[in-house]
Amino acid sequence: MSIDPQKTPNMSLALEFKSSTFSVPVLVLSSDDLVVIEQQLQEKINLAPEFFRNSPLVLDLQEINKHKYNIDIVGLTDIIRRCGLFPIGIRGGNVQQNEKALEQRIPVYAGHSDGVLAENKKQKAIAPVSGPKTDSDMDIEVITTTLITQPIRSGQRIYTAGDLVILSQVSAGAEIMAEGNIHVYNTLRGRALAGVRGNTEARIFCFDLQAELISIAGNYKISEDLNESVRNKPVQIYLQDQALIIKDIVQHH
Repeated sequence: MSIDPQKTPNMSLALEFKSSTFSVPVLVLSSDDLVVIEQQLQEKINLAPEFFRNSPLVLDLQEINKHKYNIDIVGLTDIIRRCGLFPIGIRGGNVQQNEKALEQRIPVYAGHSDGVLAENKKQKAIAPVSGPKTDSDMDIEVITTTLITQPIRSGQRIYTAGDLVILSQVSAGAEIMAEGNIHVYNTLRGRALAGVRGNTEARIFCFDLQAELISIAGNYKISEDLNESVRNKPVQIYLQDQALIIKDIVQHH
């Protein structure tokens, strides 16, 4: 039944479009071997299952297209969904790949990057490799530091391969993860996971500890486990004998 707007002048607005920004993991592929991709993707997920669980994902095909690899888009999306992730976009694809993506109801991003993904561009994305690393590959690997100046809001997820430095607050319900150290020069209310690839030397630093969860190399404490003496204080968190130690940032002698 159609609705005549002339007869419903006071009808309240049921919806509206607004621009917004989300942080979404980007899967940068450098191989068209689906077996290798699934294996390495699952290994990544096993390192941080809570972070990746039911996570949206954008596919980046720029690297494999540079090398003129021919990847099976349908098979790839099946793998991603089988791993518990939800592909929500593709970028860097050619005409055939984009058509296949649209058939799978996956939107195509026309640009190489945009505002939504700008934050992720700073990060080292998940990149399955086509072969074993050589010594020279290891020599040129550069671990970068990601700097974020904006607040991390509830529902946002940030992942970085290097250190993560945040100058604003991290809200409850947000999740920040780093393979290196995490520095929060403000209030930390959400979940912070450092050394997520097993780096037991990683540390978390924050000016105001109110975290829902803190973790280093898989060893974690939830909010209820935090001693009141360290709440709302500037602290550093590190691992010692597989136990999380929370101390003042400034050492007193």
